[in-house]
Parts: sequence; structure tokens; C-alpha cells
Amino acid sequence: MAFDKVDKIWMNGEMVDWDDANIHVLSHVVHYGTSVFEGTRCYKTRTGPAVFRLKEHTERLYNSAKIYRMDVPYTPDEINQACLDLITVNGLDECYIRPIVYRGYGQLGVNPFGCPVEVSIAVWKWGKYLGPEALEHGVDVCVSSWNRMAPNTLPAMSKCGANYMNSQLVKMEAISHGYVEGIALDASGHVSEGSGENIFLVQNGVLITPPFGSSILPGITRNTVIALAKEMDIKVIEEEVPREALYIADEVFFTGTAAEITPIASIDKIKIGNGGGGRGPITKALQEQFFGILAGEYPDRHNWLTPVSVRKPVHV
Repeated sequence: MAFDKVDKIWMNGEMVDWDDANIHVLSHVVHYGTSVFEGTRCYKTRTGPAVFRLKEHTERLYNSAKIYRMDVPYTPDEINQACLDLITVNGLDECYIRPIVYRGYGQLGVNPFGCPVEVSIAVWKWGKYLGPEALEHGVDVCVSSWNRMAPNTLPAMSKCGANYMNSQLVKMEAISHGYVEGIALDASGHVSEGSGENIFLVQNGVLITPPFGSSILPGITRNTVIALAKEMDIKVIEEEVPREALYIADEVFFTGTAAEITPIASIDKIKIGNGGGGRGPITKALQEQFFGILAGEYPDRHNWLTPVSVRKPVHV
């Protein structure tokens, strides 16, 4: 999805003009994929702009960096504040937020330790990732021929840039075959996740989702849906999911910062559920709770929203 430029990008503690936010072509990240990143959203609420689960996204960023032995040269509080400052200086009331930690310019070779760890944050306006109609009518997807990484190859629990080469293969294959998205299986042939989304099934009123052991990213929106479902007395099971369970599920949906909660209408041209595909009642109920909290229509009982301060940002 294309994006429009904004005024500033935060780079290593300074606000930099969008067109000047550059790195050297010989930076380690360009050659070896040494980056970890996050994606979260700022929503326009009744009381002003607020970032959804900012602390949890930043915590996952640091966990991803720790797995790859990258010492982030800023505290989590400094990163959180930089995100809020960046939204303010760019005058946005809703946006997507992309912090990224990467190995910069220093030397080349597989050994990354001689390269500095740098941090940048960008924000921009971003619509519905899988299309504006997708939230109601669902999307048509396929099971990909590309599997997720096997255990002890690349760590799926780290949101690492290199992992998304695998995601690109899943996504490009799906699009080239006329689908919106692909679903990857894990190394054992069980359901893993989409190219950039976690996945849930509904069967006989029970919510089922693959566990961390199925090479999934620990999704923040996934965690949110599990919490909401339990509050709504919907049973949640995390277990290995065979491929064929997708086809006979009553409902299937994706979750993610970009996808939010997006129903799946068909998989491999098999309509999901008895209603001919599209959004089912449990998916709809979870969407209503999720978007109701984000809009300020329901109380933010979990303190998931961090208001964006209107004070003058620093380092402009």
C-alpha cells in the first residue's frame, strides 16, 4: 500500500526531514537483513489521538532485538515518547507507526558486531490493509506452497526483517494466483499464520488459534482478541491446527496491526461456513468490541490506549 510523505522521521534521537532520512548503501542491514521492527497504529478517538498498545509493541521490539543480540541504544520509555512526539510534530490524528532497529554502516561480513545499532521511527497515514470492504465481507485466500521457518532455523518469535522474505514469497504467490493473502503452514504441515497476520478459527462456538510452537509471531492483536474472547465467555484453545480444519471451520479470520480483525471468506476457493463465506457472528462480535474500544465508545478497561500528548515535541 502506497503512503504519503509526512514532514519528519525520527532517526537516532533527532527529527529529520522525510527526504533526508537515509542510510548508507553499505549498511549491514541492506546486505544481511539485520533489522527488527514493529508496527502499531494511532487511532482517532473521541478524546483525541491515541496509540494502541504502545508499551506492548515496544516490549516486543526489545525482545526481537535481544534474540539477535542487538543492544538498543535507547530505553523503552524514550522510544515510546519518540513515537508520541513524532505523531505530534507531523500533525496526525491517526496513523501507522513503524519503529525499526537495524545494524548500520561500519563493516561488511556475516559477523554484525562491528556495526552500530541504529533506530528510526516513521509514521504515515494508512488505510485498511486488506481493503476497506474486507472487514465486513472478508477476503479470499489460499494455503501457500511456502512453509514457515522450521524451529531452530530463524526465530519466528522475533519480528525480524529477514523473516519477511518468507512472507514476501507467501504474499507474491497468493497475489499471482488471484488471492488477497496466503496462509503458511509450519514445518510439520500444521497451520501457522498469514504473510503478516495471525489466524483464528471458530468451530462450534470455540475460538482456536495456532500456538507459538507453530512458528507464529506473538501478535499483539492476537493477544487482544484472546483477552476480549475470554471476557465474552468464548472458549479459546491454542493448539496445532491441521490444514483441513480451515475448510470446515464455521468462521476464520486474520488478526494483526495492519489487518486488525479481518474475516476470511474463502480458502482455496472453498467458502467458509454455512453462510457462503464472509463475516460470521463471533468475528462480528469481536470486531464490535475491538473497534468500540479503539473509538472510545467502550471503556478502555485494559489501558490499551496511550493518548498522544499535545505538548511541544522535543528535538525538532
